[in-house]
Amino acid sequence: MNKLRQLLDVWKSEERSVPLVMGILNVTPDSFSDGGRFSTKDAIQHQIEEMVCSGVNIIDIGGESTRPGAAFVSVDEELDRVMPAIELVRANSDVAISIDTYKTEVMAEVINRRVDLINDVNALLAEGALELVARSDIPVCLMHKQGTPETMQAAPVYNDVVEEVMGFLKARVAACEEAGIRREDILLDPGFGFGKTLTHNTDLFRALERFTKLSYPVLVGVSRKTMIGALLGDVPVGERMVGSVAAALVAAHKGAAIVRVHDVKETVQALKVARQLWD
Repeated sequence: MNKLRQLLDVWKSEERSVPLVMGILNVTPDSFSDGGRFSTKDAIQHQIEEMVCSGVNIIDIGGESTRPGAAFVSVDEELDRVMPAIELVRANSDVAISIDTYKTEVMAEVINRRVDLINDVNALLAEGALELVARSDIPVCLMHKQGTPETMQAAPVYNDVVEEVMGFLKARVAACEEAGIRREDILLDPGFGFGKTLTHNTDLFRALERFTKLSYPVLVGVSRKTMIGALLGDVPVGERMVGSVAAALVAAHKGAAIVRVHDVKETVQALKVARQLWD
């Protein structure tokens, strides 16, 4: 059985449940926080072992940076990065594996390796992606973004960011269900930082319960992002851990199913304490 489905079934059944923790494994040279850190087999294996020992539930492998201004990566290059990482996760753990990709060709290859989740910043809008996932019986996370990674932070504009993000995600859910993707296999991500100003991000976060009250698990990914730095007074990436953990706790309180984080150990510990102290 798909490991993510099992984890989400338990999450849904538990009282006072806290989110599943998704650890970020960027096997890229240019990701905004940890680009180039995990470019060798030993470094990747060590990071996997660290996350597993810290209590991670899901490892999200990314072979192409989607930070603002990121350069395009070919299908072959992305596969060359993520395929060995998939095997290393399998060899060192039994956690669920997510692949962060928007390319249909990459999805096809990793689905053949029986990964547990397609985490798509493009919400299955690439040619053939919707049909592929529908045929493959695999959970998918649909994310909202405005623009492309190259241009999305140039000048994002919304009349009502909450309504527009909600409307986009509902439309993509409808398309997925019409294509044959099961309702219980659809997750949603409001896309913090993807074509959004600080005000857009904070408005979305404050309205997060509107998303978590829908019938779909919500993934929240704000770890070390620019919004965390700005809320702390423009601190650099390396000083955003505490702020990121605080945001994960707020997301948990608002009903998030998954928090996507760099700092697994600290987030897991904070959620354990929070669960025991919540009313």
